[in-house]
Amino acid sequence: MNRVTDLLIAGVGLVVASPVLGLAALATKLEDGGPVLYRQTRVGKDGADFEVLKLRSMVVGAESLGAGYAVDQGDARITRVGRITRRTSIDELPQLWNVVRGDMSVIGPRPTLRYQVEQYDDHQRRRLDVRPGLTGWAQVQGRASLPWADRIELDVWYVDHRSPRIDLEILLRTPLALFRGTYRGATGGWRQGL
Repeated sequence: MNRVTDLLIAGVGLVVASPVLGLAALATKLEDGGPVLYRQTRVGKDGADFEVLKLRSMVVGAESLGAGYAVDQGDARITRVGRITRRTSIDELPQLWNVVRGDMSVIGPRPTLRYQVEQYDDHQRRRLDVRPGLTGWAQVQGRASLPWADRIELDVWYVDHRSPRIDLEILLRTPLALFRGTYRGATGGWRQGL
C-alpha cells in the first residue's frame, strides 16, 4: 500500500511541479552553462547505494572545493539560482523521480552519505530498515537546529513507530517546516551533503 501511495504522490507531484522544475532547470543552465542535474551516491534501504537526483545548486565540482561535502550557510560555492532553489527546496524536486524508481519513499529518513553510515552504531543502523524519504520525522522536528545524533534518533523513532497517522502528520507539517527554515540541516553545517 505504501508503494502505491508513493507512486501516486510522486507521479502527481512530478506533473504539478514540472513547470517550476522546468523554469528552475532553465535558470540553472543559463547561469553558468553547467549540467542541470546533480547526481550523488547516497545510502538507501538495507544499506544499498543509489544515485539521488537534485537540481544543481552549486558550482560544478563543488565537492572538491571548500568544505567538500559539507555545506555551510552562505557557502560561496552556492550559485545565485542555487540560493533560491535551496531555500525553497525546489532543488529536491528531481527526487520525486527517485520515488517513482523505488529508491526512495515520500516519507522516511533522509538519505545519507556512505561515510556517515559507516559511523552508525547498531541502533542507528536501524534507520536503514526503511526507504529514505523526501521528508521525515526529523525534518519536521527542527532538523537544522538539532545535533546529528538527535536527528538519527528521531529517524529511528520513526522506523519503530511509523503509521499512516504519523505519515499524514509529517506531510501536513512539512510545508510549515519549509517556511520556517527548519527543514534542512547538516552534519556540522547548514545542510547535509551537496
